[in-house]
Amino acid sequence: MNRPLHHFFEKDHRQIDQLLNLATANKDEIEMNYYHQFRTRLLRHIKMEEKILFPAARKINPEIIKEVIPQYRLEHGAITALMVPPPTATLINVIRYILEKHNLKEEEPNGLYDICENLTLDQSQELLEELMATKDVPVHSNNPAPIAVDAAKRALERAGYNYDDLVNLAND
Repeated sequence: MNRPLHHFFEKDHRQIDQLLNLATANKDEIEMNYYHQFRTRLLRHIKMEEKILFPAARKINPEIIKEVIPQYRLEHGAITALMVPPPTATLINVIRYILEKHNLKEEEPNGLYDICENLTLDQSQELLEELMATKDVPVHSNNPAPIAVDAAKRALERAGYNYDDLVNLAND
């Protein structure tokens, strides 16, 4: 079966991953131009899901979406919070871990994208056009204040993750 929305979002995941890989290609230094592009694309991706995909699916079946969407929203909040502090090797390892788990849940069979696609089959072309026209989210400079990392840790906790545990997993 043709799954245009699923393919659109999955392709976007791969492009975002590639930008993060380019930003971290040199183990000794983060390439900030690529990291900025990564942040911008990732936040745009989240915006597309939150502002276009979720509302379209909710219109058709509010009950299914009420069960499925809350965890993704918590994870989107955590991912967004992780974009605020300046990148470090540790922070990037946490970001990679969260994105890997999050993206897998969205892409897997009967995952978020399949659920939303099945609900919006009659609107696929219209939604794709809207998704492609989505503007970037304005991205501010990273905030080096300790409160930025603390806020990211709290957002991760709300999503069911512990920052320190993820740091330890990434270092193993």
